[in-house]
Amino acid sequence: MRRQAIIHWGISSFFGWGVYGLNLARAWVGDPEIEPLAALPIREADLVVDPLTRLAIRPFLERSRSLEAQLARYAGQEVRAEAVVLHALGNDMAPVPAAHGVRMRGRRTIGVVFFETALLAPEAVARARTWDIIVAGSTWNARVLEAHGVSRVRVVLQGVDPALFHPAPRRGLFRDRFLVFSGGKLELRKGQDLVLLAFRRFAERHPEALLVTAWHSPWPGLARTIEARGLVSPVVFAPDGRPDVRAWAEANGIRPGQVVDLGAVPNPLLAPILRECDVALFPNRCEGGTNLVAMECMACGVPTILSANTGHLDLIEDDSCFPLRRQRGMDGVAAGFGEIAGWGESEVEEIVARLEEVHRDREEARRRGARGAERIGRFTWERTAAAMKEIVLAPG
Repeated sequence: MRRQAIIHWGISSFFGWGVYGLNLARAWVGDPEIEPLAALPIREADLVVDPLTRLAIRPFLERSRSLEAQLARYAGQEVRAEAVVLHALGNDMAPVPAAHGVRMRGRRTIGVVFFETALLAPEAVARARTWDIIVAGSTWNARVLEAHGVSRVRVVLQGVDPALFHPAPRRGLFRDRFLVFSGGKLELRKGQDLVLLAFRRFAERHPEALLVTAWHSPWPGLARTIEARGLVSPVVFAPDGRPDVRAWAEANGIRPGQVVDLGAVPNPLLAPILRECDVALFPNRCEGGTNLVAMECMACGVPTILSANTGHLDLIEDDSCFPLRRQRGMDGVAAGFGEIAGWGESEVEEIVARLEEVHRDREEARRRGARGAERIGRFTWERTAAAMKEIVLAPG
């Protein structure tokens, strides 16, 4: 008999949690031992998949719609399911409600966590101890939990889809330009202010440089958090409420024509864009997980610059990337994030030096890109799903 596993977070092709859940469902849907379904509504517009994949996951979508309908009878109540429930958690270790505001527990209730502070509040620690087990998205997250006395912790890293994200020939769309890719939702934690400062200096010496950004997310208001550091001018917003990346870049001294804003790119369409880029840049201040977009860049063989802090440390090994080693510690409280203990801030000078290194020695950059692809090629969604399945099926 198949064990039901309820994925208790949003399913989507447009943001990290959604891609995680979608790939778990895809890996499990034909498994004879596990039956996935989702606890939150799934919008068709949020799924960008090929017709064959859509046909394969149709049973998952149908079961999820059926669960949503059943939960309507328990609106606003707490229910216990016979399934194993996988809850998405953040800094406070508290779950979000399911469809219709239902609070759900299971025969086993598992927390899946990506959090962004080394200093957990006492109430968060107390909640963490209530879960049957917590699956941490990075070694850093696991160590922080264990330092706070939370013992039932397993590390399961995110994956990539090697059918999409792998080295392949470029199309040569901008062969006369030097493309610098930067991805992740626009916010203080992701460090796009540092990207702008470093790219501006780099582009002054290399006018062929082109910054390619994928910074949009379903939460555009988070962009204002980046103003807390006071390093760049305030974010410019378009009339529709989304950040106007090109106008913001120009307000910070980057010339017109040196920034391409990709908008909201669904995950399956990202790989061909990444392969056109000469380098990817991630001076992120904190990652509770391993940074899915950075993993996808590396999997495509793109030479990747990574801040050597928090969840990124799980990716940095044996010259597989260009690490930013000089990290200034951060602490205190930041609006939208709370305690930021454990964060690291990269130096603009080192970022520029790494960009220059990639630009100057293309052969070495290609070698590191290839080593990065080889390393990340071992981190597949199938591997992630297998590790999660083992946890779901464990007795208890």
